[in-house]
Order: sequence, then C-alpha cells, then structure tokens
Amino acid sequence: MADTTSPVWFITGCSTGFGRELAKLTLGRGWPTVVTARDKSRVADLVEGSDHGLALDLDVTDAGQVAAAVKAAEDKFGRIDVLVNNAGYGYQASIEEGEEQEIRDMFDANVFGLFAITRAVLPGMRARHRGNILNITSQAGFIGFPGSGYYAASKHAVEGFSDALAAEVKDLGIGVTGVAPGPFRTDWAGRSLRQTESRIEDYAQTAGARLKATAGISGQQPGDPVRAGEAMIKIVEDGHAPRHLLLGEIAYNGVTSKFKERLNEMESLQQLSLSADFPK
Repeated sequence: MADTTSPVWFITGCSTGFGRELAKLTLGRGWPTVVTARDKSRVADLVEGSDHGLALDLDVTDAGQVAAAVKAAEDKFGRIDVLVNNAGYGYQASIEEGEEQEIRDMFDANVFGLFAITRAVLPGMRARHRGNILNITSQAGFIGFPGSGYYAASKHAVEGFSDALAAEVKDLGIGVTGVAPGPFRTDWAGRSLRQTESRIEDYAQTAGARLKATAGISGQQPGDPVRAGEAMIKIVEDGHAPRHLLLGEIAYNGVTSKFKERLNEMESLQQLSLSADFPK
C-alpha cells in the first residue's frame, strides 16, 4: 500500500550532482522517492534494499519515457507530491561560434524536456490541489555571462515558464519555485559540460577566457550540493513555496546586484519609457 502521509518526490537527473544528493536526503528520511536517469543502472544503488525508492529510466526528451515514468511512479506510490526538474546540462561557446546541433540538444534537455515532464505531472497535482514543483535553473537564468549565452537563454526560458506556471496554479495549492544555484561542486563544470572552443581572437578575453575559467574550477566550487538539497527540502516543508531560491553566496550577491542594476537603469529611463504611449 502506498504511504499516504510522507511526501512523494520525483527527481530527474539523479546520476550525479544535485539530483543524486537530494535523492539521498529524501530517501534517508524514509520518503517515497522516484530517482531517474537516462540509464537507471546509474541510480540503482540509491534505492537498493529500499521499499520506498523506485529507480526508472528517463530521458526527458523522449515523450514515451516521460509518460511511462510518471505512470510508473503513480502506480507505485499513488501520486507525486514534489517534482524536481533537475535533468539538464551546460553548453558553452561564444554566441558567434555556437553550434546549431549542440544548442538544440541542450534546449531539448534543459527546456523542452522540463516542459514535458511538468505537463505530465500537473494533472495529478491539480486533481489533488496539492504539490510543489522545483525547477533547477541557475544564476544564469538572471545573468548572461560571456561564453554562456545559449545556456543562459535556456535558463531564462525556464524562469519565464515558471513565472507563468506559478500564476496559473497559484489557486490550486501548487507551489512553483525556481532554484538558482551559483557554482556548486557537481559535475556541471566537469564531465557534464560541453564546450565549443573559441577560436576568434576578438573573444579571447571574454567568452574564451570564461570557457577556460569554468573548466578550471571543476571540483573547487564553493557550493555544497548536500546543503543545497537541505535548502530545497526546507522550502517544501515550510509550506509556502517562494518563487525564487538563490543558492550560494555567489548566486545571491550576483543576482541581487543584477536586479538592483536593472531597476536603477529602468528608473533612469522612466520618462523615455512613458513617452512611448499615446498622449493622454
């Protein structure tokens, strides 16, 4: 019989990083947890010997697997209370040198896959008038860094999607939170990162420099994925889902500074902005 008291978590991208550490925490609390990866053998160890864990194959870009995974989760546990859209990866290149297939592949995973799994989970949450959706975005969802324009575009897309979704489900008992980390000690800047080397000298000190710097900090980032997982659990337990959760000092300082900078610029152009309306 499905547990009717503990929250049921469904986490995408559990082979490494945030997804894996968060799954360890939820499973460790005895909560029913669905852990997913493109190859479930990479997450089988997380649920070994557990009667409240379920490992599933899930490529979020495969519509058939998305439908099958959500059905398997609901068949086993009766519902999904918390969806964590974590699957995705980074791609870096200068805008001019970005490769079409690399860009489209990343958008399929980071954006369209996230859209698909969210659509599949929403009917159950809506029927129960209860649920939390945590979309793992990035500080790049607010700041377009040189060399990360296409990645930032994918995360900006998720932020806009999350704004609209939050407005649509706010009266249905469903919380939507964009979780925006800064640099964390995951595989994002290592094994999972794809790059197109910048060969144009004009970009050497901007995009080129950032590509080299990003790869060079892998394994030395200040963010702790376990503490990040604890923070995500806390906002779900608190029962009042914030629209945004910035993770780590770098993300907090960078994003809040960016918002202040943007507000100051907008206010400085107030009269010009208002002048675009028909005269009253």
